[in-house]
Amino acid sequence: MRIGQAIANLGRSLKPGNDAELARTQYAGRESASERAASRTFGRPSRNAREADQQGQAWEEADRRRHGATAWYRGRR
Repeated sequence: MRIGQAIANLGRSLKPGNDAELARTQYAGRESASERAASRTFGRPSRNAREADQQGQAWEEADRRRHGATAWYRGRR
């Protein structure tokens, strides 16, 4: 893309009330930023579940250390 064309595109994108036209012409066929973010977030449910499980286990171990538990978790009496 040429510099002049990039500046012209920037100027067009800053004009208010031009969103529908830009979506129809300049950005046609491109993946939107929200679609990209959603595919990253929802595309790997097993990874998200694994990370949540690891965080939960780490919290539980830290909680046991805080309360001075032995091999079996027993809260303070």
